Amino acid sequence: MTWFSRRALFALAASACMGLVATPALAEGAATASVRKANQTLSELLRKKATPGSADEKALTKEVTNKLATFLDVDELGRRALKDHWAKLNDEQKKEFSKLLRELVEANYVKALRSQLEYEVKYLGEKPKDSGVSVETEVRSTKGARRQTMSIDYVLHENSNAWRVFDLVTDGVGLVENYRSQFNRIIAKDGVGGLLDRMRKKKIESSSAG
Repeated sequence: MTWFSRRALFALAASACMGLVATPALAEGAATASVRKANQTLSELLRKKATPGSADEKALTKEVTNKLATFLDVDELGRRALKDHWAKLNDEQKKEFSKLLRELVEANYVKALRSQLEYEVKYLGEKPKDSGVSVETEVRSTKGARRQTMSIDYVLHENSNAWRVFDLVTDGVGLVENYRSQFNRIIAKDGVGGLLDRMRKKKIESSSAG
C-alpha cells in the first residue's frame, strides 16, 4: 500500500518549512492565518537539534505530533476517504481505523519534517471548497542546480472554533482522493478486515523503521 506518494511527502516537508521564507499575501483570511501560524510553529520545531534515539528527540517528536494533532484533522480525512464504506463499519472498527490512520499519517509527516530543505513559498489566497476553505500556495524549491515549482492547497474546515486541515492537494491530486482509491481497492478485494490488517502491519513496519 502506497500510503504517501513521493510528491505528497515532498509537499508535507515543504509545508513544514513555509514559515522560513514565505511571501505574505495581500489579503489574508482566517484559514490562511491558521495555516501560516501552524507552519511557523513547525518550522521553529525543525530548527531544534536532538540526538537520534535520545530522550530529547523523543520529546521533540511528541511535541511535533501534538502540534500536528491540532493542525491536521485526520479523523475527518479518514471519514471522507472511506465515505463509500464508513456507514458499514461498526463502532470498534471505526475507532481502530481512525487511530491507525492518525498514527500512520503523523509518522509520515514527522518523517517529512526531518528533511532539511528550504523553500520559497507564496500564499496565494483562499476560496470556498468542500464545505470548507482551500488555502492556495505555491512552493519553489532548489536542490543543487534544479528548481521545482509545486502547487500545494490546504483544505480546511472549522472544527471546535479552530481551522483544521482535512485534505492536502498537491498539483491537483488530494490525499483524500488518493486514500479513497486505495481503500476502495483493498476493501473490494479483502473487505474492511483486510484493510485494517494491512494498516496494522504498516504501523508495525513504520515503528520498526523509526
